[in-house]
Amino acid sequence: MNLRAFVAASAACVLLILTGCATKPQAPVAMNSTGLSAPGVRIGVAMTPLPKVDTSFPGANCLLCMAAASVANSSLTAYTKALTYEDLPKLKQALSDLIRKRGAEPVLIDEDLSLDGFPDRAVSTDGNFARKDFSAMQKKHRIDKLLLIDLRLIGFERTYASYFPTSDPKAVVRGSAMLVDLKSHALEWYQPVMVMLASDGAWDEPPKFPGLSNAYFQALEVTADEVLTPFKR
Repeated sequence: MNLRAFVAASAACVLLILTGCATKPQAPVAMNSTGLSAPGVRIGVAMTPLPKVDTSFPGANCLLCMAAASVANSSLTAYTKALTYEDLPKLKQALSDLIRKRGAEPVLIDEDLSLDGFPDRAVSTDGNFARKDFSAMQKKHRIDKLLLIDLRLIGFERTYASYFPTSDPKAVVRGSAMLVDLKSHALEWYQPVMVMLASDGAWDEPPKFPGLSNAYFQALEVTADEVLTPFKR
């Protein structure tokens, strides 16, 4: 994590403090699989660009704290940058294959998407409607529903209290997956992705960090399983 990243993280912390709890996190929504077996229903399958595999140090909230955390974990950060995504980039194709088996028509969407780039909708009180307006996707791709995978954090996370670590590093994947009916913007499925796994043994074994490496690849497998399993039922 370089100085530019430190500044961006500090700005994000300030924004979080200012916005506080203005918006509640979206609660999970169980899969409504009715539309998956309807012939002629076109489901767009999209995925936001995968984030760079990296380390993060929440709790090291000042620039000097973040610099100290970065130096203390420099070997792990250097190793992290060489890690691959394994099968995560294949999720769109795997989901498309499962949707086709269920009877609907998948539409692979290859354009780069950012969830933050869609306009906001009024937040529903029952939490079962998308908070973003995806109408443009409906018109552009002639789809009835949108399946969107949005992974925001991949790598290792180690919590801090200012200058001092409060945990060992853990493998982490965070984001969300959703299936949206584009006529009503009702959520037919919403899955928060919050996978965090610790090393089975000692973690501090540079330069290859075998314990953390195993945890990382297990975290990727768990993430893929969480996304794919509801479409297999």
